[in-house]
Amino acid sequence: MKKTLCLLALLAFVSGFGQLSDKLGDFKKYEGFFPFYYDASSDKVYLEVKNLNEEFLYVYSLSSGIGSNDIGLDRGQLGNEQVVYFKKAGNKLLLIQPNLKYRALTDNALEKKSVEQAFAKSILFGFKIEEEVNGSYFIDLTDFLMQDAHGVSDRLKRNKQGNYSLDKTKSAFDLDRTRAFPKNVEFDLMLTFKGEPTGNYIRSVTPNPELVTVSQHHSFIELPDSGYKKREFDPRSGSYPFSYYDYATPVEQSLVKRFITRHRLEKKDPNAAVSEAVEPIIYYLDNGTPEPVRSALLDGGKWWNQAFEAIGYKDAFQLKILPDDADPLDVRYNVIQWVHRSTRGWSYGSSITDPRTGEIIKGHVSLGSLRIRQDFMIAQALSNKPYAERDDNDQAMLDLALARIRQLSAHEIGHTLGFAHNFAASTNDRASVMDYPHPYIRLENGQIDFSQAYDTGIGEWDKVTVAYSYTDFPEGISEKEGLRTILERSHQQGLRYISDQDARPMGSAHVLGHLWDSGKNASDELDRLLEVRARAMENFSMDNIRTGESNTLLEDVFVPLYFFHRYQTEAATKTVGGLDYNYAVKGDGQQVVSTVPAPEQKKAVKSILQTLDASVISIPPSKLSLFPPRAIGYERTRESFKSKTGVSFDALSAAETAADMTLSLLLHPERASRLIQQKGLDEKQLGLEELLEQLVSSTVKRSHKDPYLAAVQKSVNYRVLMHIMNLAAYKDVHPQVNAVAGASLNQLRAWLVESGDPDRREMVRRIDEFNKERDDFEVIASPQIPDGSPIGMACTQF
Repeated sequence: MKKTLCLLALLAFVSGFGQLSDKLGDFKKYEGFFPFYYDASSDKVYLEVKNLNEEFLYVYSLSSGIGSNDIGLDRGQLGNEQVVYFKKAGNKLLLIQPNLKYRALTDNALEKKSVEQAFAKSILFGFKIEEEVNGSYFIDLTDFLMQDAHGVSDRLKRNKQGNYSLDKTKSAFDLDRTRAFPKNVEFDLMLTFKGEPTGNYIRSVTPNPELVTVSQHHSFIELPDSGYKKREFDPRSGSYPFSYYDYATPVEQSLVKRFITRHRLEKKDPNAAVSEAVEPIIYYLDNGTPEPVRSALLDGGKWWNQAFEAIGYKDAFQLKILPDDADPLDVRYNVIQWVHRSTRGWSYGSSITDPRTGEIIKGHVSLGSLRIRQDFMIAQALSNKPYAERDDNDQAMLDLALARIRQLSAHEIGHTLGFAHNFAASTNDRASVMDYPHPYIRLENGQIDFSQAYDTGIGEWDKVTVAYSYTDFPEGISEKEGLRTILERSHQQGLRYISDQDARPMGSAHVLGHLWDSGKNASDELDRLLEVRARAMENFSMDNIRTGESNTLLEDVFVPLYFFHRYQTEAATKTVGGLDYNYAVKGDGQQVVSTVPAPEQKKAVKSILQTLDASVISIPPSKLSLFPPRAIGYERTRESFKSKTGVSFDALSAAETAADMTLSLLLHPERASRLIQQKGLDEKQLGLEELLEQLVSSTVKRSHKDPYLAAVQKSVNYRVLMHIMNLAAYKDVHPQVNAVAGASLNQLRAWLVESGDPDRREMVRRIDEFNKERDDFEVIASPQIPDGSPIGMACTQF
């Protein structure tokens, strides 16, 4: 009886296999890197696997997004690339991701196996074998493809937008974007997530926030051949590092192997001074990009060819329009994609790389379409009565915005070529497109001048990074010596390189590493920029908007002008308690690290304190009449001034917000700790006690006869008090910081009690309450500063 049952089961199993092969002829076949079949009756895809244990690259991405910068799920967003292979296990094929972080690069097979067995691998999916025919295995790929690989539901939950799950009944393949090519196959699916919305971001960008549909893309890609040669990473090079551990390394050498990421590029004639490339690096611009942005992006992106020409390549970098029948997510195309969102947001350059070697297979740039509108508004705010005579007087402002877009194109492409930010380049006469450029606006004969707002062309530092990453070294020339020479020459030219971790605003200390700054000296440039700001505010009028536009728009245009000094203030504060250092290596002759000289720090404090002076940061009373309560249909947004006065424009909160920005930077707890340390090492240096004395003297102890300026100054003074309290209570600082800040409060209290002024009495009350409950102290937030960078103060583009 048991034998009969087993035989019946086997016959049923074989019969089931036969059913699929009989039907394959009725399915739509895609012939490519992996042959696959689509069954329209069941909306299923069957994959034919011919070669087991053969590695290929798997990449997932979003072909359509949600459209909210805050949520961060954009059209064209790449996921993680993974080396994978199929392995047979019983009646299943397992899709396995090997652990490439830990390796043994040796001919000893047993040594390789020992490392492989020491660290975990990941099985991404198990597929039942539907049928085996002549050594080929057929599997149902549908459930693997129709899963939330990109983590959409997790992202929505993390951003407090709601709990969502994939609804497969409302999901399906998109055959228009499902394709097969000799070296890659592409699958595209519309995925619907069902849930209960809890956040405003998701409600603002979906027609039905309970059902959120995006498109997810999967790519199976043939890995590059072994002809690519890795190049060693040097921290001075400006390139991105790629690393792994090699356990076959001799004991006296480092296990960690570091290389750069780059495209494969070779000269047709390696010994020629100038040669074409075997295969040039070609980028394609999204064919949906409108004019005049399209031409600006093409112009700026092509700047990179100047750097490749400098190392002896002819037309090695090219930029073209994406063909109409091409998919931007097709791995064969390096693309610049024009991405729309409901609010301003990031532009970024991503890459698909070979995890084995760091070779860049595909560069993928995403540019936010609203960026140019903000750049135009900045120019509109700075212009002197642009619409006084006619409403189409846009050209000068448009030219500034397009100049920024050219630079943005070059910047983001640079990331996809393998290059990191260089936030010290602005001190070298704008030596790199990999910096974040603040518009360089000048006063010429008392008039605002835009003519030098943004640089044109590739920078000197960019030529260094291209030379390090892509120079071909002829036979007989040591690559190691050639690369060393490139970097030494850069040092001799005085070029500086400082990247992200040493330049982000909060807590960073490098005196030259700033986002959105200009000039060699941060405090000098702050002084100059405040003059430009004052003149532009003096000029600001009803003629900064067009005839027939709501007066409410004047307030929106005024925002970037009022906060025009914000990033240069940030730069100047990093001089205080600041350091000057390089990514030095032994023997290169570079300065390792030094403290910013005391005179320079004290000079910076003087400049910074201007931004806490009511006569500098107050909005002129004559301008307040331009800003009525907001009209119906023109509600406040995150990019508006915030108000404590209801519908009316709140000039005091604007000043409070500006002051809080300065104080949060100047009195950052880590900066305060550095001031304690540097004073201990050098008595002549600026110390925290001296800084607080100057701060209190120039703010709380300063008086203004004008009632309006006095009111503005008092708003600033409360923020000063709050931030000194924060230092006195903050736990993760040197105790000396708490002691100095606490003493400063007590000294201030003694001064305040001598006066009968009600604001001074209120400050005394707050100090007394603070001293009673110091451990429970929390900074009372000031009105939030409007967005400047697309994502606020702390991160990327302007």
